[in-house]
Parts: sequence; C-alpha cells; structure tokens
Amino acid sequence: MKNLISEKIAEIIENLKTIFDPEVPVNIWDLGIIYGVDYNLETETATIIMTFTSPNCPAIDLIPSQIEETLSLILGIENVDIQIVWEPTWSKNMLSEEAKLELDMF
Repeated sequence: MKNLISEKIAEIIENLKTIFDPEVPVNIWDLGIIYGVDYNLETETATIIMTFTSPNCPAIDLIPSQIEETLSLILGIENVDIQIVWEPTWSKNMLSEEAKLELDMF
C-alpha cells in the first residue's frame, strides 16, 4: 500500500511540474511554492500544501484552479484539497537549481 501511495505522489508531482507561473517561465514545483504533497488512498484525495511568492500574487486564483483541474485528470484522484499557507514565507532560496538557471539567479 505504501508503494501505491508513493507512486501516486510521484505522479502528482510530475503533473504539478506541468503548471507554470504565468509571470515567470518556471513550473510551480521548481518555483518552490509547493510545500507538501500527500495522497489518501481511501478517500482518493490529493492534498497540496502551497504558498505564493507574495500575498499580492496576481495568480492567487489561477494557480489553485489549474492544480485542481490538472490533478483531477489523474486516475484515482477524486478530490483535490489545496491548503494555502503563508509560513514559512517563500524566498528565492526555495527555487530549484533548474529554476535558478532558467531565471539566471546564480
């Protein structure tokens, strides 16, 4: 059962990497705004804990709806629970190495 959950979480992450912030050419996973991913096999619920680069982010409504839409297409996901948190505050240190290269932030 743990393997099924691990595989589903890996699939969720791969799908999150297809969603891009509309202001920068980086996907939301590499941007570092996804703080946690979980999957409940019994309820078929994907839980995403995330933040934004700022509370005034213009994509604050767009990105969660894209996440819900994208993840709901995965077989075995019936519910998507998105939890937006503001702690810890996002910083440039949360960017992946790929994102830093893409944004020329080295």
